[in-house]
Amino acid sequence: MKTLSYGRQFIDGEDIDAVVAVLKGDWLTQGPSVKEFEERFAEYVGARRAVAFANGTAALHGAYFAAGVEAGDEVLTSAMTFAATGNAALYLGGTPVFADIDPATLCLDPDEAAKKVSGRTKVIAPVSYAGYPVDIEPFLRLAAECGAVVVEDACHALGAGRNGVRVGKEAHMTAFSFHPVKHITTGEGGMVTTDSDEFARRLLLFRTHGIEKDPQFMTEAPDGPWATEMQLLGFNYRLSELHAALGASQLRKLERFVLRRREIASMYDALFDEVGSLGTPPRHEGHSYHLYPVQFPAKMRAYAFEELGKLGIRGMVHYLPVPMHPYYRKRFGYLPGDFPHAEELYAREISLPVFYGLSDDDVRRVAEEVRRITGFA
Repeated sequence: MKTLSYGRQFIDGEDIDAVVAVLKGDWLTQGPSVKEFEERFAEYVGARRAVAFANGTAALHGAYFAAGVEAGDEVLTSAMTFAATGNAALYLGGTPVFADIDPATLCLDPDEAAKKVSGRTKVIAPVSYAGYPVDIEPFLRLAAECGAVVVEDACHALGAGRNGVRVGKEAHMTAFSFHPVKHITTGEGGMVTTDSDEFARRLLLFRTHGIEKDPQFMTEAPDGPWATEMQLLGFNYRLSELHAALGASQLRKLERFVLRRREIASMYDALFDEVGSLGTPPRHEGHSYHLYPVQFPAKMRAYAFEELGKLGIRGMVHYLPVPMHPYYRKRFGYLPGDFPHAEELYAREISLPVFYGLSDDDVRRVAEEVRRITGFA
């Protein structure tokens, strides 16, 4: 029986050749491949600048730093996201503040977010959950009112679009992830896009120990062409040449990767249309379907998860709301019921397989088993 995970990478000969070419070359790190990947990525999303990072969490950490988050500041984000969206604020001494989701989109509810804004709000970080492109305009307006920076967590949403614009252009900064289950992979990797040269410069410093090598940005006259200045406390968050070469090769295939995900989602939608007990993902023409989250009746979710697993269909639950994790409950005092829509989604959700390389027969097999489990076979 063929095992189907909720997501997996697709690697072909072109990808392998791109990595081998780097291995045969002169640079394994800090060479031309990273720059090429960044330039192609910025061009794809329509942003002026793109800065590569070692992973998506590092990208969020860098974006919050570039926005100026420090001790005492707040980062306002969705309760329904991966822990990294909140954790990256803690890394800088900031405080993550969570608001509930809109059940119609599964993304941060602008009205709920507005209730949580304070004089300490430095960043508003809406999450494009599962690949649904969150409506960014309300958050840009809210940020303008309170003087915050909008950092879109688009780690699920590469290839997504809204109003004819690709995700990665409209927020002040946008963070992406290239984990193997995402739309393209670098093994591990991330990217931040922005139209701001100042944000880009701070991102570049942050990912390389805070060290400046360009004389025009040094605070003191350089004592020679070898001169460097550590201007802030940064990290070693660089992406290697190997990872960047793989990313650039994968990026050339992104459009067909996203198209296939949309085809799979459309098949699922049609096959589940009459199953009234199932909640299918919100639909949007710009959805890029990193996940296909289905909502089962809460009392059935555990049984369905186990039954699918026995059949080699390995779904996943995305996610326990971040403020419901023991660390956050203990540190900040969150209680069950604080985020009812996010908690209901967690109680019901299973992400079904959706990835490039999944065949139509695979999709039908998954759907048939789900229908059988729910009594609609």
